[in-house]
Amino acid sequence: MIVKYSLGLDVSSKDIKACLATIDNEQRVKVKSSKTITNTQKGMHELLAWIEKWYSDLEIPLSVCMEATGVYHENCAYFLYDKGFNVSIVLPNKAKKYLQAIGIKSKNDSIDAKGLAQMGAEQKLEVWEPMGMFYYELRVLTRQHQSLKESLTAEQSRLHAANAASRQINFEIKQIKSHINFLEKQVEKLEAEIKRLIHSDETLKKKFEKVMKLHGISYLSSATIIAETGGFLLFKNYKQLVSYAGYDVIENQSGQHVGKTKISKKGNSRIRRILHMPSLTAIGKQDTTFNQLYRRVVERSGVKMKGIVAVQKKLLLMIYYIWTKDIDYNPNFRNIQEEEQAPSSPLSITVIKKATQSAASQGRHPASNHSMPPLRLVKV
Repeated sequence: MIVKYSLGLDVSSKDIKACLATIDNEQRVKVKSSKTITNTQKGMHELLAWIEKWYSDLEIPLSVCMEATGVYHENCAYFLYDKGFNVSIVLPNKAKKYLQAIGIKSKNDSIDAKGLAQMGAEQKLEVWEPMGMFYYELRVLTRQHQSLKESLTAEQSRLHAANAASRQINFEIKQIKSHINFLEKQVEKLEAEIKRLIHSDETLKKKFEKVMKLHGISYLSSATIIAETGGFLLFKNYKQLVSYAGYDVIENQSGQHVGKTKISKKGNSRIRRILHMPSLTAIGKQDTTFNQLYRRVVERSGVKMKGIVAVQKKLLLMIYYIWTKDIDYNPNFRNIQEEEQAPSSPLSITVIKKATQSAASQGRHPASNHSMPPLRLVKV
């Protein structure tokens, strides 16, 4: 008996490899059909007609699984979302690890589509929701800003090399200077447009102003982080955000072997990149939580970069906390982890305190008191 349909899509700039599979109540995955379409609006409608042909039992759920491939997957994702399908978008490294785990050694687009179909059938993936137009436009602008800054840095390096050459070519130097001047003007216009967009929504503007009270956080850094996270709308807790940004810690230990502990860097590199300079600014402020955190980490590890990364992570979590809670920055904030794990109401705290006092009065430690029923923290 079929319990679920799963559509795997391997998207490239030119075409889309599609594979429709089913999974039954005995966890057996079977491929129903495969198809290749062009990554165009005409191809999308062909894909829809093909799905309707093979997806016969509408009472059985259908999930769509695809990889995040730059911007090329977005047209297909938006098209299927508008048609009412549950779309899940997974990171390429997650899909790659899954294919390796099920023993697939070869790699091509058709195999990837089949693997994504099996992944969607066997796992309960998070359903994707498109970001609002504000966040989409902000993301386009901040990414264009990064691209222009990279080009500007490259041209400045070329100018330095041209001026230092044993034989200088005046025409070359003049052209490079002209290009640098052009790029600088483009960057200025882009930064003005980013500010205009932020000021276009009064509610979001106030939230940005609260975020920018953090040491080192500017219009550009706050705009980039909010754009790349979609305003944190799809994050249920800080752990998901840490993983998304690639700040999650990977341990390398087995038996007697103890390897290096480092961050995964498997996530959004734009967030880590934009937080580098703000973290240095925050560290430069003496007697702040960021400076104290940096010194603690460096004293413990002896590695300055670990201290910088720790401050980057804390900055990101503080931005997440200020934005989602819509509150002003306070240097005396509790740790974000403590905040999310803390009881949500005074009633919950009272229940725990009374239970603890009762156990202590009878000479028992609350942690080892097995006669006491488990406590439930209820929001009121």
